[in-house]
Amino acid sequence: QVQLVESGGGLVQPGGSLRLSCAISGSSFIDSMGWHRQAPGKQRELVAAIHSDGRTNYKDSVRGRFTISRDNAKNTVYLQMNNLQPEDTADYYCNNWPYTTYPWGQGTQVTVSS
Repeated sequence: QVQLVESGGGLVQPGGSLRLSCAISGSSFIDSMGWHRQAPGKQRELVAAIHSDGRTNYKDSVRGRFTISRDNAKNTVYLQMNNLQPEDTADYYCNNWPYTTYPWGQGTQVTVSS
């Protein structure tokens, strides 16, 4: 069974940066993967996705600030987040994309506040 473990979240001031990691175990092949987030009282949304061939997609509001990448040798997907804003505050999760068929992990909390 595939297991996803997200890490790297924290409290950061507006304009700051964080790098999230998603460690994938239980699979020898990494599908296309996405980073999703869920803010309090809102639905979970996709913010970035990376295809198995490395092509990427971004939500408009994060394009130019967030970068998704993958290290297949380490079975890990990353999300570099720069110039963070209060509206980026959410719990962040990874999953395969677009069908999100892996069991969801615990997520990692990102709080952007001064």
